Amino acid sequence: MNMSIKGKTAVITGSNSGIGLGIAEVLARAGVNVVLNSFTDSKEDHALAARIAQETGVEARYIQADMSNGDQCRALIAKAGTCDILVNNAGIQHVCPIDTFPVDKWNAIIAVNMNSVFHTTAMALPLMRKAGWGRIVNIASGHGLRASPFKAAYVTAKHGVVGMTKTVGLETAKEPITCNAVCPGYVLTPLVEAQIPDTAKQYGISEEEAIEKVILAKQPSKEFVTVEQLAGTVLFLCSDAAAQITGSAIAVDGGWTAA
Repeated sequence: MNMSIKGKTAVITGSNSGIGLGIAEVLARAGVNVVLNSFTDSKEDHALAARIAQETGVEARYIQADMSNGDQCRALIAKAGTCDILVNNAGIQHVCPIDTFPVDKWNAIIAVNMNSVFHTTAMALPLMRKAGWGRIVNIASGHGLRASPFKAAYVTAKHGVVGMTKTVGLETAKEPITCNAVCPGYVLTPLVEAQIPDTAKQYGISEEEAIEKVILAKQPSKEFVTVEQLAGTVLFLCSDAAAQITGSAIAVDGGWTAA
């Protein structure tokens, strides 16, 4: 079975740090040309793409686009020119009771976390059909399968992404195109890692206890998901081995959604 996706082109939204950057790096090491993206347009952003290209030998570009803006989402795919693999990763969060949830925060989270997936997918599918092959991987969340209090917009958006994934999977089921969602639990990103000392201080406990009893309270494994594990799951879904996996929501969450 041919597992190689070498020479394909992947567009990864929200990929100048954290999970998105990790996915881009793993795909690049597999020989995939990558298009990085975020809403900023700094020298550092373009330097990331240059570093990946230098280290892996693939083509790597950075294209600025604000994922809260539908027109810019569509322009990202148009500027990429080709899109064999689309990884919808961009996301933002705000925690607040629903009766006091700021309307602007609600609108922004729905736009970035859910609406952007619609816009990029709608633009990418014709390119995939023209190429005769395609993979769409939506980075949803355990919150696309379960709910938590005070995260109304995020949970709503991620449930929407899972539903959209199923619909696109059905619409493309007879084509060599798949669409799946990856639903991670709590991931050890630099942002989360930086929160551990503050959490420990807030509760008056050790950092180890803060991880197990507070941050990973819902994750039965009591271990963070790593960026590398998520990226490996995305790589698998892009391979020929996953050609009959479509419309699925794959939990990578240490058993959180098993309960």
